[in-house]
Amino acid sequence: MTVKEKVLLFLENNKGEFISGNYLADKLNVSRNAVWKSINSLRKEGYEIDSVKNKGYCLLENNFILSKQSIHKYLKIDNLNIEVHKTLDSTNDFLKKYAENNCPEGKIIIAEEQTQGKGRLGKSFYSPASSGIYLSILLRPKLHASQALYITTCAAVAVSRAIDEISGENSQIKWVNDIFLNNKKVCGILTEASFDLEGGAMDYAILGIGLNLTKPSGDFPEEIKDIAGHIFHKDNLPKDYKNKIIAEVINNFFEYYPNIENKEFLKDYKERSLILNKPIYIFRGNKTEEATALDIDNEFRLKVLRKNGEIEYLSSGEVSIRKK
Repeated sequence: MTVKEKVLLFLENNKGEFISGNYLADKLNVSRNAVWKSINSLRKEGYEIDSVKNKGYCLLENNFILSKQSIHKYLKIDNLNIEVHKTLDSTNDFLKKYAENNCPEGKIIIAEEQTQGKGRLGKSFYSPASSGIYLSILLRPKLHASQALYITTCAAVAVSRAIDEISGENSQIKWVNDIFLNNKKVCGILTEASFDLEGGAMDYAILGIGLNLTKPSGDFPEEIKDIAGHIFHKDNLPKDYKNKIIAEVINNFFEYYPNIENKEFLKDYKERSLILNKPIYIFRGNKTEEATALDIDNEFRLKVLRKNGEIEYLSSGEVSIRKK
């Protein structure tokens, strides 16, 4: 951890209180000049830090910039290696380089903007600056390729719970990986994995999560305007909402993850379902088929009743609710 990061962590843990430069220098075993340089650097990054002679420095309480120090304040687990970036092409692609260089599990990359955000089925994920949060988590689970869906569905429950906890709303999960709020998509999840081709064991998985926190400047692009939504309203934002919701997603996910094969989140996943017992469309390439969503089985496959009366279990694909 750099001197600047240590100074910020100290100020975060004592937000609203003055801490003398001498005290910081002694505690961090650095010079007063190093503390002063760190304070100036943090101010340039947007942190509102007050300074008063003979009192020291104070991080103002209404200062809620996204940072790993602020996220750590709300985390219930240790041993996570978090990086926060202003802009990346894709958090999944960025993290993939770490995965392929034997980086241990628990590396988390967070960005406030993606220029080439990735969605499922080769689609792009709209990832503008200032209004969303995009994060990827490196995992090394002891799962078979056939169990890869556990990660995505576990993450869906973790995100849905976090949204509800921080916003006070009631979000729902559209099988298999989208989170909806007030009938609008507010989160997409993309899990990418590397497997042992012979045995099918998972070498690593990268869990990518994109959250639409507020309405983007100028609104969403025309092609997704009717379906894309946001979690919070800019005139009624919870305190420190960015850091809090990221921490809650991480806390919730790692509550289940150590025993993910037990699928303790299955009941919650089904209860939060947006599509069960509703008429749906199934998209297969260029074809669209009408069906009814009946259930989600123990392997998170979607049980559907086709128009011809046949029962089918879907393990992947794209579906949407069909208006009667």
